[in-house]
Amino acid sequence: MHSFWKKVILNTTIQRFQKHNDTKNGYSQFILIKAYRILMITLRRSLKDFLLITIGIFSAAFGFKGFLLTNQFIDGGATGISLLISQLTKIPLPVLIILVNLPFVLMAKNIVSKLFAIKTAIAILGLSVVLATVSFPNVTNDNLLVAVFGGFFLGAGIGFAIRGGAVIDGTEVLAIYLSRKTGSTIGDIIIIINIVIFGTAAHYLGIEIALYSMITYLSASKTLDFIVEGIEEYIGVTIVATKCEEIKNMITNNMGRGVTIYKGKKGFGRRGEMTDTDIIYTVVTRLELNKLNIEIEKIEPNAFVVMNSVKETKGGMIKRRPLSH
Repeated sequence: MHSFWKKVILNTTIQRFQKHNDTKNGYSQFILIKAYRILMITLRRSLKDFLLITIGIFSAAFGFKGFLLTNQFIDGGATGISLLISQLTKIPLPVLIILVNLPFVLMAKNIVSKLFAIKTAIAILGLSVVLATVSFPNVTNDNLLVAVFGGFFLGAGIGFAIRGGAVIDGTEVLAIYLSRKTGSTIGDIIIIINIVIFGTAAHYLGIEIALYSMITYLSASKTLDFIVEGIEEYIGVTIVATKCEEIKNMITNNMGRGVTIYKGKKGFGRRGEMTDTDIIYTVVTRLELNKLNIEIEKIEPNAFVVMNSVKETKGGMIKRRPLSH
């Protein structure tokens, strides 16, 4: 049925374009099909982003109202600032979520992109609306469970929003901006920001709440990494060897993975004489790495192999099931 409706939409699109534009602008059927394909990809991507951001909003809202708010715990970043101010001033959290993140949204327009800023503004507004209108049960009053699972749902919410092309915590936008101005790393700036937040929390809310809030932050950050980077860990492998053809056949035929061959030069020794060589690049999962190393050693024990962690991949053969032998 899905294929049937795709054909109907395609034929209708072509007929309408041909009726109104073909004679005037000379659009070919190939161009129209290509335009339709781009339109469908854009719509499919937009729908996926919308669903991910929506899931992120409700997950973060559940973390807030189901765990953190009733137990006065906070998190790091802009959400932590909002929670801290809410605890000290009794200003409603939905209002603070918007006010605290507003400068970061405006900053994101210049630092990242206009589309990213629009998505982020919609995500933050959506989170505020859900916090103000949707009721969630208070799950538990156990401090450790609140810290761990409150951070889990909050981190998952931020992670899903990032996968959808937005953020509901603008700290990273500020960190990117400050890193360009000061030359410091983004990680260092985020750590400094959180030290200030948790130090303030320790002063006004007490040491115990600040320590539990640090557990919340650690739980949220680990969950965020898990959601953004995915379940599988990919390893990019660069191989320089004399038996390049055998290694390439082993990777493609035995392991069922794709390869890219670079034309390069290699040199070694005091004189550094350069010779032409083929350089193999492939991406495998962490679980396949040991097998790859063993097979390379069988073919050429002295092959030069460089391995790097890969955060995410798209396309190619890496996410397909490897060939079974």
